[in-house]
Amino acid sequence: MRPIQTVPASTTEGNTARSGFFFALSAYSIWGFLPLYWILLQHVSTLEVLAHRALWSLPVAGIILVAIGRTGDIIPTLKDRKKLGILLVCSLIISSNWGVFIWAVSNEHTIDAALAYYINPLLSICLGVVFLGDRFNRWQLAAILLATLAVLLLTFAGGKFPWISLFLAGTFALYGLLRKTVEVGPTQGFLIEILLIAAIAGAYVIWLAVTGQGNFLGRTSDTLLLLGCGPITAVPLILFATGAKRLRLSTVGLMQYIVPTSIFIIGVFIFREPLDHWQLAAFGLIWVGLLLYSWSTLALGREK
Repeated sequence: MRPIQTVPASTTEGNTARSGFFFALSAYSIWGFLPLYWILLQHVSTLEVLAHRALWSLPVAGIILVAIGRTGDIIPTLKDRKKLGILLVCSLIISSNWGVFIWAVSNEHTIDAALAYYINPLLSICLGVVFLGDRFNRWQLAAILLATLAVLLLTFAGGKFPWISLFLAGTFALYGLLRKTVEVGPTQGFLIEILLIAAIAGAYVIWLAVTGQGNFLGRTSDTLLLLGCGPITAVPLILFATGAKRLRLSTVGLMQYIVPTSIFIIGVFIFREPLDHWQLAAFGLIWVGLLLYSWSTLALGREK
């Protein structure tokens, strides 16, 4: 009788981390290149694109949940008024975030959107301190002060309050904070969030069609792009949720910079948006702050 061969724990952990890395990398890559998709719909109103994004995300998320056999959490969550109320607020926040991002790309503010997602992790730290009782370490505090200085520089020296960047970063950080308070899986929570706004989105799409103002079922390219809003919204969220479970938090934290870096490169080198010296100085301050933040995150990870 041949002895049973066991796989070493280190090998299993390595395979899990490797697959998690590719799942997360796929999600971040899709998010990073989204401006190239939204620019194809530049001639379509932001509200119409947003409505289709919500509407067609619903069946995609539903199919994925059925495929992985995780539909059992949906009904109990829908019956829980507290959870449902928080998820409704989450759906409104993330919808506004999507809308402003799409508008920003369509109106030559892609660089401002990139700055938002560099600022986001630092804002998340601030919200954690205020609402979750977290504490700053000195490097995190230095990073936040540098980010604050960057915003002040843009506002007073550059003469332009970075409302797009702060709105996108703030809503995404607030969304993440609220989602932490609801005990429901990421895919299930996403489906419920979309379900809560799908009726409004569907009604708006029908109204556009009846009044002859809609682009859906017009040109084939527009119809396919609007239908595609569902998969490119739902799929990276599922990929990220799967990858994040298999990776260390510090790894996920460092990988998140793929998104704003990709958006920044697209804005500067593909869309040819102007980048003045005050914006560049602000980005420099943010990048230094993020280096300090990342270093402190890695240091804490090694200590644990």
